Amino acid sequence: MVSLETPVCDFGQPIVDFELPGVDGKLWTTADCRGDSGLLVMFICNHCPYVKAIRERIVRDTRELQGFGINSVAIMSNDPTEYAEDSFENMQKVARDFDFPFPYLLDESQQVAQAYGAVCTPDFFGYNADLMLQYRGRLDESRKQTAAAEVRRDLFEAMQQVAQTGHGPEQQIPSIGCSIKWKI
Repeated sequence: MVSLETPVCDFGQPIVDFELPGVDGKLWTTADCRGDSGLLVMFICNHCPYVKAIRERIVRDTRELQGFGINSVAIMSNDPTEYAEDSFENMQKVARDFDFPFPYLLDESQQVAQAYGAVCTPDFFGYNADLMLQYRGRLDESRKQTAAAEVRRDLFEAMQQVAQTGHGPEQQIPSIGCSIKWKI
């Protein structure tokens, strides 16, 4: 398992449109997912210890961000033939078990992850109301283990700022996680 850091935020980069199947049986588009104040696009998976360490916090933060007009979507782009835990059926189970308040989508072709330049799980892309990139950082200081309860909520605070001002913070700490498992 290779650990990678995300690149620095490319402020103002427009969102990449997508149309992907969700674990709920619906076909989701960027327009379906966006909120009045923006959209948080998360590349996650089921097997990654970095994602497992923060799933509950992702659910908490995305629920709270809805109150600021920020909707969220999670995309799974790993090759499930190599990682059975990332299968569509297991995506459905994880979404149900953790009561995901956002669509959980399968990027089977991996074209969406490639278009975004996603490199790891988790990889967060926070967009403002105009769907221009304003955040590409970590959720908090969790790694393969969940950080202490009182740590700064980097992603939540950044996206709250995006909702209120349209702009993300200038200083952002990269997310770290497992490399996306690309098809060969």
